[in-house]
Amino acid sequence: MTLAVKKYHGLTMNILYGFDIELQLPQAVTLLTVMDLHPSRQPDVVTESGLHASPAARTATLIDGYGNVTRRITAQAGTLSLQLTGVAQDSGLPDEVNPLADSVPVSDLPTEVLPFLTASRYCETDLLSNFAWANFGNVRGGWAKVQAICDFVHERLVFSYPNARETRTAAQALEEKSGVCRDFTHLAVTLCRCLNIPARFCNGYLGDIGIPADPAPMDFNAWFEAYLDGRWYTFDARHNQPRIGRILISRGRDAADVAMITSYGPHRLTKFKVLTEELSPMRRLAA
Repeated sequence: MTLAVKKYHGLTMNILYGFDIELQLPQAVTLLTVMDLHPSRQPDVVTESGLHASPAARTATLIDGYGNVTRRITAQAGTLSLQLTGVAQDSGLPDEVNPLADSVPVSDLPTEVLPFLTASRYCETDLLSNFAWANFGNVRGGWAKVQAICDFVHERLVFSYPNARETRTAAQALEEKSGVCRDFTHLAVTLCRCLNIPARFCNGYLGDIGIPADPAPMDFNAWFEAYLDGRWYTFDARHNQPRIGRILISRGRDAADVAMITSYGPHRLTKFKVLTEELSPMRRLAA
């Protein structure tokens, strides 16, 4: 059942975000993290603590090939705590909807978009191409095709944390009919690419803003962007409705490109808390 999203038109809001993660490290290890806000959202930050590692660890920061902020952390054996808290301003508007947006012929796509048209680790376009064309090839219009895919994935998969599996691919999600938000996203991204519509994986914060609160513990969220009419539009196969207050952390071809923590050595996750909630909205000031 699709829930109505409360309207916040004409408002801005402040959103509190952050995480508290703890790892047990049996030996010294180097980690790569992609957990900072995406540079495109940095201008919206009102205040932020920055990533805090305890005990202190040697850290270097870089921008990866997809424009995401990546940190290399060299930590000693023992308990490593990673914490970050911030407040970002948001427009309060739901995801943009443009049913007239159409797909762009492959011959006219910008070269930087082409990597989001081909197969990747979790998105097997070769396995699902025939399925995609058979089920969505006759849908007219680029936006309509992407929305039809979101409708299908939303109905096909059952959201289930107990059935989560980090190795599940798009084709496996289609067959198993189960997954978490990354599986919904991988399947939708793959079907879009099969229809020659570039699609890229997004990871970030998404609180229960404008909808009834979900009693489940807060988590990071995955959604995707499809390239239509010369720009990227946000879609969400898991929730399948425009949502308010997305705060982007990273983009890539799939989850392999935006892994939040990559450990070059053994580790055990012992604490995982994510925070995303609206603070008091502020009405825009009239000119």
